[in-house]
Amino acid sequence: MREEYGKLDRAEMSIWECIELLNEFIDESDPDLDEPQIEHLLQTAEAIRKDHPDEDWLHLTGLIHDLGKVLLHPSFGRLPQWAVVGDTFPVGCAFDECNVHHKYFKENPEYSNPKYSTKFGVYSEGCGLDNVLMSWGHDDYMYLVVDVCLTPELPQVAKENKTTLPSAALFIIRYHSFYPLHRHGAYQYFMNDEDKENLKWLHIFNKYDLYSKSKVRIDVEKVKPYYISLIEKFFPAKLKW
Repeated sequence: MREEYGKLDRAEMSIWECIELLNEFIDESDPDLDEPQIEHLLQTAEAIRKDHPDEDWLHLTGLIHDLGKVLLHPSFGRLPQWAVVGDTFPVGCAFDECNVHHKYFKENPEYSNPKYSTKFGVYSEGCGLDNVLMSWGHDDYMYLVVDVCLTPELPQVAKENKTTLPSAALFIIRYHSFYPLHRHGAYQYFMNDEDKENLKWLHIFNKYDLYSKSKVRIDVEKVKPYYISLIEKFFPAKLKW
């Protein structure tokens, strides 16, 4: 899937057009959310904006962090929810016991493969999370769109999207579902100094991602001009998806 979707040849559209596509979906994996995704995105962004008014990049990150869920849309292949949402974790190394449903990992052939079943597996201590392959989901897909392709076999087409978001924003986008790391502290031995700094921002972000959900509806037309201005600041008019 990573190789297929890493080509970024499914669509060419703006950030806001992608947001509107998500209005058709509800994340079935989230027991606290029964509203369309656009509601969650705006609630997250507005809560961050209220508490951190000077961090405009963080407001925008809150808005776009779940846009990878566009993989659920028919034009993107209508991937099943289990392939798009849910917790993420590193592959190519031992599965930490704090991974959700860890007992089922024993059925994975890599569980007992001596190449992949050690603490560091195919990686090295302090190698940096950018060098660690994560399980596929909406996090990694959106990271592909806004930053770089994750494997050398893939073309560097994402560079054409030319986002100017800071590395902390990209870290949040890629790892906000990496609960073993930011909730349980697992896999920290792969982190480098930049990861450690960015993790601080992910911890700040997470309380808004998890606890900003509300039945109070957002006036989309009222806040839209502000977020359009941020999109124009940090992104080109159209992106490859």
